[in-house]
Formats: sequence, structure tokens, C-alpha cells
Amino acid sequence: MKPDVVVTTSAFGADAVRARGQENFLPLIAGAGASTVEIRDELFDDMRPELSALGNSIAAQGLECVYSVPIELWSQGEHQPTRELQPAMVRAARLGAHTLKISLGHFTPYCDMEALGHMLDASSVRLLIENDQTPQGGRLKALQTFFDVVQRMKLPIGMTFDVGNWHWQNEQPETAAQLLGCYVEYIHCKAVRERNGRLHAMPPEAEDLKRWARLFTHFKTGLPRAIEFPLQGDVVRETQRHVEALGRLGTTQQEMHHA
Repeated sequence: MKPDVVVTTSAFGADAVRARGQENFLPLIAGAGASTVEIRDELFDDMRPELSALGNSIAAQGLECVYSVPIELWSQGEHQPTRELQPAMVRAARLGAHTLKISLGHFTPYCDMEALGHMLDASSVRLLIENDQTPQGGRLKALQTFFDVVQRMKLPIGMTFDVGNWHWQNEQPETAAQLLGCYVEYIHCKAVRERNGRLHAMPPEAEDLKRWARLFTHFKTGLPRAIEFPLQGDVVRETQRHVEALGRLGTTQQEMHHA
């Protein structure tokens, strides 16, 4: 069985997506062979659309849905989960998303994990925490500490492992994969290049795919993986090409392809 390949709507460029609407990219994503779309809350233009209608459009294309919201689970100086979490989970359910993806934020030993557990028990949406590009949410030690508590308390929380974001905090993706791989349920894929002193997300080259394949050995087999890099040029063809390439990662097909 082929692993699920996800396309994030942000891959088509923020300006284009805000102008045209995320719904307009669904046929392209489905036509490229992806199984899932990641809807980005920050790309709704001014006002969110009727989410149940968007969810119906996603289902009509035969796609599943991940909902990404740019919020932090723990606000600085606060011990309770962010007040934005519950509304985001309600929106995810309305959208028909099986997963809500957010960032860790400012986790400390004083954060009320029991309160978080009660909130999650009331929802069917799976919460995934992603390593982001910030000092508080993108460093290995903080994420390790958080997921150790999650495991000890048996909370229904998994990890989105972004292979590229580690570079913003000078962390090694290989080390992170070794230490956090058992928590990973979803993988964001993007190559990273430095240009004019700044890091940028880029499409992968052959060497990137080989490095990612090594990371995948630390994860459960067949996890969903997402295109989160710019799709440029012939967008239809490029989307299809990258969907196929990511679909081979961590499989015997991928090993044969590079033999």
C-alpha cells in the first residue's frame, strides 16, 4: 500500500493562494496523485470561508485533510493551553480534518498537561505538534521534554517532523530523527538553502532525497509525508513529479530507484 502524500496549499505561493482561494487548488492536488491536502489557516484571505462547504469540496475530490494553524500550544508565561486551541479544533472538525497541526510554544514543567488532556479527550481531531523555526518551538531539548511527558501521561498527541525547520535553530535533523522518531506521525519535507545570509525552503534535489531516506529509517513505515516547498514552473507536472518522489521515500521502491 502506498503511503499518503500530502500537498500543502502554501507550496503554490501565498499570494496566489490568497488571491484564488485554497479550494481552487484541490483538483490539481488530487490530479497529481496526492491523497491529502493541508489547508493553511493563514492563507484564508481576511475571512475564513464556510469550512463545512470547503470540507465537502475536499471530500468531493477524494482527498483527506490536515488543518494547519499558526498558533503556539503554550503562550509565554502561561501555564494553561492557549485559548486558541479549542476553537481551532472545532474548526478542524467542521472542515473534516482528521489532524490539527500547531507549534509547541513556550513549554515549561509548570504547563498544565492534565488540562490539555481533558481538552483533547473532547475532540476526535488528532493534535500534532510541529518543530517550527523558533527558539522555543524548534529546539530538540524542548520537544524531547514535552514528548517525554506526553508519553508518560499517554496523551493523544503526535509529532509533525519538519525535516527542514531544524536548520533555523542549528539542530541536526539526523539527531532529531533518532531521538524523536518514535513520536512522529507526519513528515513535512523541504530542502533548505542559504541565500544572502538567509535560509530558504527549496524543492529537493537527489542528495536531499537520499538524506531524507536515511531520516525515514527512524520513523514508522508508511507515514504521511508532505510537500512543503515551492512548486514552480510547470506546476501540474512538478506537483506530480514530487508526489511520486515523496511516495517512494522509505519504501523498497525508493531503494531500487537509487540503486
